[in-house]
Order: sequence, then structure tokens, then C-alpha cells
Amino acid sequence: MTFALGVVVFALGILIAVGLHEAGHFWTARWFGMKATRFFIGFGPTIFAFKRKGVEYGLKALPFGAFVKIVGMTPNEEDVDPETGKPGSDDPRAMWRYPVWKRTIVMAAGSITHFALALVTLWVLFSFVGIPDVTKANQVPVRVGAISQCVSPTYVVDPQTKAQKPCDPAKDPKSPAAQLGLQPGDIILSIDGHAIGGNQALRDELKDDVGQTVTVQYKRGDQTLSGTALIPEAQRLKLGITDKTPDQITPDDLERGGMLGISVDIRSSDLPVLRYGPAGGVGQTASATATLVERTFESFKAIPGRIPNLFKAILGEPRDPNTPVSVVGASRIGGELFALGDWPTLLSLFATLNLFFGIFNLFPLLPMDGGHIAIAWFERIRSFIAARMGRPDPGRVDYYKLAPITLGVIGVLGVFVLLTMTADFVNPITLK
Repeated sequence: MTFALGVVVFALGILIAVGLHEAGHFWTARWFGMKATRFFIGFGPTIFAFKRKGVEYGLKALPFGAFVKIVGMTPNEEDVDPETGKPGSDDPRAMWRYPVWKRTIVMAAGSITHFALALVTLWVLFSFVGIPDVTKANQVPVRVGAISQCVSPTYVVDPQTKAQKPCDPAKDPKSPAAQLGLQPGDIILSIDGHAIGGNQALRDELKDDVGQTVTVQYKRGDQTLSGTALIPEAQRLKLGITDKTPDQITPDDLERGGMLGISVDIRSSDLPVLRYGPAGGVGQTASATATLVERTFESFKAIPGRIPNLFKAILGEPRDPNTPVSVVGASRIGGELFALGDWPTLLSLFATLNLFFGIFNLFPLLPMDGGHIAIAWFERIRSFIAARMGRPDPGRVDYYKLAPITLGVIGVLGVFVLLTMTADFVNPITLK
């Protein structure tokens, strides 16, 4: 029930963000005196609508977005004004008649709204909600994540996959985790009577216990259990080596020691909360925003290479967690975070999505807002050059001639949305 509520709340948050995006266009257009005639939330059949000061407001049945109608967004505007009976492009308040800088502000206002939402969300997160103090990660209880059935004595990278080669259960030693029958979620309490207060303590203890049979005490739910296991020697990464891919690992990054054969599950709820206050939150917000923007552009570049994995996920192969998600998938993840009470990650996800939407909408391609901005400035520069050369003003760009390109972009985006939504329904990414 909590999960379902979280999905609804997160999806509603996205819908509100999209509504505010359109409100950004609407408010700035009206502020400059442009003629805006419609503002609706949703698409499809109208649930209700009303008119006020010449603007029709309303709610439609399909909550997949929002839209605003600004008269004369293009010079080819053919909508007929019900009051004058003339095409919208003839209206003196038609958008295309206004200076290019005003049109730029109006078209960019949607993305600016997304950026503002992201900044406010991050500031609230850092100032009041707080974030997990990752510097204390080695001081929290060792919770068992994934479990390996064996332990590889040497660290070997597969030249084909560029990933660490998995151990071979037929040849390599059985992992202590498998010997003990550990399960995900178990918490390691002690080894041979030595309390394990964190990952560093676990690593130090296992380094001393190589080749020995030890007694491991662990907690599972409300039960305290124990068992014995032989600790095999293995070549393992040194603590703190997190910024390198497996094929970048050098001998200096490795050490000999014991291994349990587990991944450590560090949950946000296990870590102490770090709050910066209103003033300190400003600096943290700026730093986090710069990082998120950089990662957003990296994700744009990585999308084409991840499309094949979407097809594989749809056909039943395990879903790569790095594949793109639709609003459906994002809402599902938001629902899981809501159910876990992981507010820092939930707010970070919401901020990240708003940055993504804002940047994407500024791409200089129709039908995105950035496409309209690019055309407006192209017209202005072309007119300026013509005037300097003593030639007639070439006039406005004919949007009808751009229709094939626009339809091509819409088609690509439509296929991408269909792929991600299908994968999110049949093989969703889950935090579990």
C-alpha cells in the first residue's frame, strides 16, 4: 500500500513539474503582452474547463503532461481567432511579432522552471532533510548484500567484457558466506569474538584470519545466529579504490586478505544524517547541481549504446540497471524509495529528473523549446546580415518545410518512449 501511494505521489510530482513548465511559458508570454488562449493539464477528452479573461483553463482525462496555446508561436499559425475571425498570425499580439529576446525568454521559461524546481529541491534536501554522511560508511553495521558461492584467489579481468572474471565454483574455494548460509540482509556481529563495527573492521579481521576456521556471529531479523567457516586467501581491492573500472586496476590497487564472499549493503538509513542549514545548503546545492548537469550530459551520450539492452530486457533477459527509464519506471523507483522512507534519494531523483527535462527541452530541435529558440535567432541573424548587405529581409522561416525533420524527431522520441515504457512494464528496474 505504501509503495502504491509512493508511485502516485511521485507521478503527481512529475505532472506538477510539467504543469509548471507550461505555466512558465504562459506567465512570461502574458507578462510581455503576447496572446495566450488556452492552458490545460493533461490530454484527450476534457473533464472540465472554464474561461477567464479570454483564456480557457481546464483539465483533460489523460494525465500525461500539459499544454499552453500562445497565438502566433510560428508565422504559419493558422488558428482562427474566434473573436476577430482572422488567422492567429494576423493578431498584433501574435508571439512571432515580438522581439527575439522576448520570444527566447518565453520559450526558455519552461526549462528555467525545471531548473528552479531542481535547485529548490536540492536546497531543501541539503538544508533541512539532510543527506547520509558517506564518510561514516565504514562505521555502520556490515549488512550482507549479494552473496557469491565461491572466492577467486586472484583478481583477473576478462579482456572481452572489461569486468572482473567471476569465480569458478568447480575450482575455486567455497565462500565463507556460502559455508555459513548467509542471506541478504543479515548483519555481521562478530568473528571469533571480535566485534565487527564496520567494513574496515571486517576487512582487518579477515586479513588476520586467512586460512583459519572461525566462528561468525550474525543477526537475521530478531535472531542471533552463528556458524563456522574457513577463510580463504584472496587478492582483493584495497579499501577506497572506487574511482577505477576493473580494467584500470593495477597491482598497487590490490592486497592479499580474506574474503567472506559478500557485497556490503550500505543503506541510507544506516548512516548518520548530515544537514548544512539554509546558508550552507546554498553551496552544497551549487556543487551538486554542477555534478548532476555533468552526469546528465554523460547520460545523453550513453543512451544510444544502451538501446540494445532495452530490447534484451523486453525479451526477458535481466534488466540492466543502467538502461533508460520512462516516467513509469521513474515513478516505480520513486514509489520504492517512498516505501523505504529514503527521502534523500527520493528528492535527489526528483531534482535529477527536472534537470534532465530542462536540459533536454533546450536541445535545438523541433518540437522542443530549443528548436523554436534556434529558429528565432536564425531569423534574426539572417535578417541582420541581409540588412548589412542591402538585401530585402528574407522573412520568417517556413515551418512547413521543417515538418519532415520535426516528424522524424517526434518519431524517434516516440519509439524511445515506447521502448522504455514497455521495458518498465514487463521487466522493471527495482531497488530490490
